[in-house]
Amino acid sequence: MNTASAVQLFFVLLGSGLLLLGAEVFVPGGVLGIFGGLLLLGAMVAGYPAFPGSGHFVAVGILFLAGVAIALWIRFFPRSRVGKAMTVSNDESDFSAVQDGLQELLGAQGEAKSDLRPAGFALINGHRIDVVTQGGMIDKGTPVTVVEIEANRVVVKRTET
Repeated sequence: MNTASAVQLFFVLLGSGLLLLGAEVFVPGGVLGIFGGLLLLGAMVAGYPAFPGSGHFVAVGILFLAGVAIALWIRFFPRSRVGKAMTVSNDESDFSAVQDGLQELLGAQGEAKSDLRPAGFALINGHRIDVVTQGGMIDKGTPVTVVEIEANRVVVKRTET
């Protein structure tokens, strides 16, 4: 292999490796990153015949520049427009898994808006609520009463008439 083709191979491996490592950010899974790393390793090896006498400087340079690029990426990417769009902007400390206002429904009466087998929907206090029965099935249009509330689970039974 002559020096010109070795230099071309070096730059193709280097460029392809950098592109695949950059693509790994947008297509997570590790496969592109692994192939990118292998291509950069290939570029280090190809640097020896491409640059006779200074191949080891090329290999160390690739390692150094990769380290600097990773450090800069970690420092500046999260603050960029794309980085902000890809990350969560708050710490989720104010999130709640429990729906507010369900405790007020305890004892309230409504109407089954779907067949409850044993889960379905009921209209209670003017709101469509996801409910579950105490065990049996209740037909659509039957009056129901809320008997239990546990987190987001609203339990109803047929209203006694």
